[in-house]
Amino acid sequence: MSGLGISIQEDRLSLGSVAAGIAADALCAACSRNGSATLVVATGSSQFEVLAALTAAPAVPWNRVTVFHLDEYVGLDPEHPASFRRFLRERFIQRLPAKPLAFHELDGLTSDPHAECDRLAALVPTTAFDVAMIGIGENAHLAFNDPPADFDTERPYLVVGLDERCRQQQVGEGWFPSLAAVPTHAISMSVRRILATRTIVCSVPDRRKAEAVAASVEGPVTPAVPASILQQHVNCHLVIDREAASLLRQVDAVAGR
Repeated sequence: MSGLGISIQEDRLSLGSVAAGIAADALCAACSRNGSATLVVATGSSQFEVLAALTAAPAVPWNRVTVFHLDEYVGLDPEHPASFRRFLRERFIQRLPAKPLAFHELDGLTSDPHAECDRLAALVPTTAFDVAMIGIGENAHLAFNDPPADFDTERPYLVVGLDERCRQQQVGEGWFPSLAAVPTHAISMSVRRILATRTIVCSVPDRRKAEAVAASVEGPVTPAVPASILQQHVNCHLVIDREAASLLRQVDAVAGR
């Protein structure tokens, strides 16, 4: 078993509440310590309950929090139902009780996605992020870093190709009507930049993620399983439900931690 802090919850609602509580506490602590905080936010169906609970957290001084966008499809209109910009606006930014200090969106519709990577790179802090809210894909991707992931690049954002399993996941979750409709490339925060975060909260529900969770937690650290790199982070909270934990060999040993 890895050194990750693992919390196994009974269902998605309790998962969301626990994950949001960890993030809220870390954001409040950062604001108390430094006067402000930085937050990286993921999207997708795994984050529904997490973000709903986080936007309801009463103690977070959102007007002192700068929000960074984790990833976005290349070439997708921001009004498309699958747009992560739209997701974050509707499910997070617009539901906050106060406007955040800043929200740095990714423009996937730009004519030059590499220049967009450079633009965002100039905005990220020179020090670690305070909190990153992330998930794990069915192929164990982190953000849109599909296997084999680049564990070495120092660039904060990358243009990446999306493998078929990743794209099929988007169809399975109902974001696109067919595989052909799913973009083939995305802008993604790099693995190393995600790891440069003081507190990582990784939320993973559902049985379809169980294989990826087991490989990430109990297998070797390898680019073939991108999320396995989380084993090396000093303060990563993996919050999963019973379904996502179903293939862990030592599930009873970590339940409730």
